[in-house]
Amino acid sequence: MSASVGLVIPAWNEETAIGAVLSEIPPGVAASVFVVLRSEDDATARLARAHGATVLIQTIGGYGAACWDGARVAMEQGIEVIAFMDGDYSDPPGFLPMVLEPIHEGEAVLSLGCRDFSRFPLALPPHARLGNAAVLAAVSLILQRRIRDLPSMKAIRADALRQLALREMTYGFTVEMIVKSVRAGWRLAQIPVPYRPRLGGRSKISGSFRGTVGAAWKLCTCPLRYATWSPSFAARPPEVVG
Repeated sequence: MSASVGLVIPAWNEETAIGAVLSEIPPGVAASVFVVLRSEDDATARLARAHGATVLIQTIGGYGAACWDGARVAMEQGIEVIAFMDGDYSDPPGFLPMVLEPIHEGEAVLSLGCRDFSRFPLALPPHARLGNAAVLAAVSLILQRRIRDLPSMKAIRADALRQLALREMTYGFTVEMIVKSVRAGWRLAQIPVPYRPRLGGRSKISGSFRGTVGAAWKLCTCPLRYATWSPSFAARPPEVVG
């Protein structure tokens, strides 16, 4: 029997996409789906509820805060694996089982759905891809291990997530998760996942050159803050049901 999965989807003003995203989630892949919004006034809320998702209003601003609020509620419900993905349609939900498989099989603690741009090379603007490459170079150099992406689609065991004590509540959430997991000696899976154009609206980060540069700078400095981090817990978290 596979471990229970809670899927967390930060989705700010994604009313044009959230219905399609939730409709594509494979049946049985997640025990609970949490759509996290900045405000109850967001039109995304009504559509998310209509598709059976639980809507949460984040306590403070920031991408990391939205992810953490969803994860916290999932863990309070006893969920064993926390998965994350964006609500703008760029992450194809049909690939969630592939990302989750290494965790269910006991082969990884953290699994990354690394973005494959081969089908839609312009799904992420060139300036955003350049910024992403700069951050990846910094992370890979610090960890002395090739990290292929800092993806929005990812999954981690809940017991491991608790122990990481993540502090980055804005852009650095994923970077901190990866750096600390590798520093803890945990197994990491990197699964290629097709990346596609978003449905409507504009990305909060890659939608502008200024936003991308600001995010890239914060992300490049984030791994430096955890370069010497050492876990205060056993290197291997307890096994979950596989």
